[in-house]
Amino acid sequence: MMHKTESNIEGLSYAEAKAAFAEHDLFENKTWRYAPSAFPLSSDQVVSIRKIGQACYDFYRAQELLYLRSANGKNLLRNRELLAPWVAEYLDRGKPEALIRHARSSAVRGTQPMVLRPDLIITEEGFALTEIDSVPGGIGLTAFLNQLYAEQHGGQLIGAGSENMLEAFYQVLASRAPQITAPYIAILVSDEAATYRPEMEWLASQLRQQGRRVHVYHPNDVMPLGDSICVGIDGDPQEVDVIYRFWELFDLANVPIAEYLLAGDQVALRNLTPPMRHFQEEKLNLALFHHHILEDFWRENLPKDSFRVLQAVIPMTWVMDPVQLPPNAVLDAPLVDGKPISQWQQLIEAGKKERNLIIKISGYHETAWGARSVTLGSDCSRHEWEDAIWQAVTMAENSLHVLQDYKKPQRVSHPVYDPNGSVYSMNGRVRLCPYYFVNEKQQTADLQGVLATLCPADKKIIHGMKDAALLPCFERP
Repeated sequence: MMHKTESNIEGLSYAEAKAAFAEHDLFENKTWRYAPSAFPLSSDQVVSIRKIGQACYDFYRAQELLYLRSANGKNLLRNRELLAPWVAEYLDRGKPEALIRHARSSAVRGTQPMVLRPDLIITEEGFALTEIDSVPGGIGLTAFLNQLYAEQHGGQLIGAGSENMLEAFYQVLASRAPQITAPYIAILVSDEAATYRPEMEWLASQLRQQGRRVHVYHPNDVMPLGDSICVGIDGDPQEVDVIYRFWELFDLANVPIAEYLLAGDQVALRNLTPPMRHFQEEKLNLALFHHHILEDFWRENLPKDSFRVLQAVIPMTWVMDPVQLPPNAVLDAPLVDGKPISQWQQLIEAGKKERNLIIKISGYHETAWGARSVTLGSDCSRHEWEDAIWQAVTMAENSLHVLQDYKKPQRVSHPVYDPNGSVYSMNGRVRLCPYYFVNEKQQTADLQGVLATLCPADKKIIHGMKDAALLPCFERP
């Protein structure tokens, strides 16, 4: 492995990177490797990423239609009868009744997350979209990295132009209260999401320097006052115009104003983003996209381009629902020893090559974010694989799991600093997290930044870790 000293490399120096992060703590108790340059993407890759963003937005809109029609017993197709009450049953499973009523109410009809962030794995065949996050971390970090590397990459850095992530983030929040010239915006970060509080504090401080009224609070700091939500400033109540929700819905019991928000009127709820709609935060939506019964629904309700994009990037995914089948029926599931299965437990007997599959919880659970519930069958012992399957089966009554084809990440090389400040070429695998900001008037999802997580090549599941490098991305000329 070839190392170079800091004095003979080009780009951001180790000293500059270390000083920048010493001044601004972006993630609580998290460290990672620094790098002299941003991660390069080809023009074709950037074009594809832009198309994926629009497809994700269209997918969210179609998801709402599917859920509400399913829940209300309505036909899913225009010219042929198709009822699917099981879709709403899947998405509602384990959720409190108050949250279900809220998600279906007319007060929030048509509301979608304003910031979308899919996880894209770079493979030999292209991108693999493994999940979509509607309450994404990393917005502040990516904006910070864009600023830090802007001098090295200029106009090629994605999100470093005049319409950068900070401005884009502010505009999507301000659009929730279009009648107010300078809205007071509160970013509420729960204890569960405390890791991301520093990056949100940095983001809000940058916006305040531009004259924007954006502040970060704990959910305990806000309270209902009449028809408004207020925070106390110097002993006086300040009415909040827009709330950015940075808590997962499973954490509602620890959010004091949750009950008020669930029963709020239409104006108040439209000023809250992301909306508290549980069906928008389930990984099993990726399985519903691939479900053979629903194919005609997706073809009818997605633009052709978006349907083709999603078909190409979403790996085959199944819902692990342990239903009792009649003797002559089989599950919609992977084959084991070349044969269909009728019980999920039969996956325990799958050979190592057949276990090239990921098991993870769908959502609404404390292990549903990060890599905490993820098991890769081909990278674990038979005992661990068996435990993961039994966990999925036994938890299904309240928390469904999904099974997903594992798409092997492509190996790449990129210069990275070691802990001593010398640079070396890391042989690794990459996950891209593009950030899209929704323009409701134009019904578009606009790309404003891409965060690359470069993990050592021996790590099969890519996520933030101390040995990984977190980098902004630029378009290679």
